Amino acid sequence: MRRIDIIYLGLGIFLAGGLAYLLLQLVGLDSQQAGIWSQALLVFGLVGWLLTYLFRAGTKQMTYNQQLKDYEDAVLEKRLAEMTPEELEKLQAEIEAEKK
Repeated sequence: MRRIDIIYLGLGIFLAGGLAYLLLQLVGLDSQQAGIWSQALLVFGLVGWLLTYLFRAGTKQMTYNQQLKDYEDAVLEKRLAEMTPEELEKLQAEIEAEKK
């Protein structure tokens, strides 16, 4: 994510909090109650996002990990494609020997 994306995201969250405050006032809450509830919504949203982040980090489903796995798979596929038929037979024999 680029820096400008983070700035836009922060600005969007800030505006969402203000919009929630205004909507809660339009619904009929006084300014103090609308402020409390809009802050509560933002905090719950932040905690929810944090929990999803921790889950993705704990299960290694982050973008970097996925890119690294894709790269490793691509390298292995390229090496396999470059092998001669004799080398493939030898590799297959080694795999069969390990299975037994």
